[in-house]
Amino acid sequence: MTITRFAAVMIAAISIFAVTATAQKRTTTKRKYPTTPKVVTTNNVSTGSDVAKAKETVNNQIKNITKFVDVLGPIAQGIESVDNDAKTKKLKKETLDTNAANKQKVILAIKNLRAGLEALENDFTTKPALKKFLPKIQGISPLGVQSELLAKSNRFSESRKPLLTVVEKLTDTLAVMP
Repeated sequence: MTITRFAAVMIAAISIFAVTATAQKRTTTKRKYPTTPKVVTTNNVSTGSDVAKAKETVNNQIKNITKFVDVLGPIAQGIESVDNDAKTKKLKKETLDTNAANKQKVILAIKNLRAGLEALENDFTTKPALKKFLPKIQGISPLGVQSELLAKSNRFSESRKPLLTVVEKLTDTLAVMP
């Protein structure tokens, strides 16, 4: 019996060691390394994204101002026509109130355009990636202020001219941006 016990213990021990031996076996996996390492620097990433965002913003401002100037032409003529008629003729109060409301809407629209121009010029002033384009865009904020002042002094047709100059500056800026 001792031999059978001994044989049973040996078989049990061998099977335990066999199981642990397979558990410790290494499995090799192929590691894939990139062929070229990617180098990411925060300056290049922000520079590229800053320029791309600025380019998109400049393009949007060109579109907004161009559409506004196109719409402002007939509106300005209408406002000025009603103002001239009000001096020579007696107009209905409703007509005068509508004209005053239209004036305020135009002034508010120019004020909103000016705020966008100031923010855009501020981006070009403060962001290092955009500073090299600053000479082309510099001065659009004062032109926005000039347009607003002309509108506030009831010179709506003339308020278009500074905005057209802004469009020229923005187009020149967009032309030199990558």
